[in-house]
Amino acid sequence: MRKRLKKSTEGLRSCSSPCYNDYDLCSDFNWDQEDIWTYIAKFLDGKSLAKLALTNKWLHGVIMHDSVWKFACLRDLQVPDPCHVSCSWVKLYASAFDGSHSFLFRHQDKFLDWMRIGAFLFHSQEALLTDKFNLPVKIVKGKTIEDMLEACGSCLLKNIKTGIWIADLQLVRCPACNLNTCEGTMQMLDARHIELFLSEGFQDGSWKYEFIGSHKIEKNVQGASAAIFDVEHLKDSQSAGVFNLNKWGGKPSDMQPKAIIAFHAVGVNTNLKENEAGILVKYHIMRAGANGDIVSIRISQQLL
Repeated sequence: MRKRLKKSTEGLRSCSSPCYNDYDLCSDFNWDQEDIWTYIAKFLDGKSLAKLALTNKWLHGVIMHDSVWKFACLRDLQVPDPCHVSCSWVKLYASAFDGSHSFLFRHQDKFLDWMRIGAFLFHSQEALLTDKFNLPVKIVKGKTIEDMLEACGSCLLKNIKTGIWIADLQLVRCPACNLNTCEGTMQMLDARHIELFLSEGFQDGSWKYEFIGSHKIEKNVQGASAAIFDVEHLKDSQSAGVFNLNKWGGKPSDMQPKAIIAFHAVGVNTNLKENEAGILVKYHIMRAGANGDIVSIRISQQLL
């Protein structure tokens, strides 16, 4: 089993993200004009590519070709080709790997720490959100999203923007206090479409997060969990592996956050000490305009 998340020297250092990978991304590598420099380029990270492009005009033309950055982006995110994107790959690479996260743009006062989990794909426009790892997940049909979440902590969302999504694990200040000494009793699974940070609506603040529902568990909870699945691939072996919390969730005595990424799903879990009050799980989404597709999803867990 190969890890898609390299160990970081910063942030949530113990957060690990195992991945299920059954093919070699490099096997699809195809250049319009293969030469020694494009061959070398496929082994360089983004920072090295940018430095090489500054060497001279000819190298700039070679290295800044969109196919070079497309390969680098798919390689470093470890996802298949989504076939269509609306932005240049060099811009997508920069927005994915320049250290940006959603709280960096707004509400920095609430931010404490974060960890990149990885990237996954939405092929369909329907997502399953859940704070449980039961299989099969119980869905209350014929109800509103808010009713579904309140009843069982799971719901189906439609009109998801397809393509590459990036997932982060955030630690933010709990809304119950504004103390600088707050240790961050609220964790958040924060997933966004790869093009979100390049969108005008996000940059000017006109696209905002909207609350869609919550799920309160008023009893002792062993762990704070959340997951997002592409419904079309819910039965895939990789997605099913996300439900196997015993394999990746850590031992009961391990209180550090854990995360898992698959090609069409992402999940997080933090084991908790005994807590009679329970937790409150909240769900937020961001749309690309009033009636646009969903471009970002947040699932937060707050200790009560």
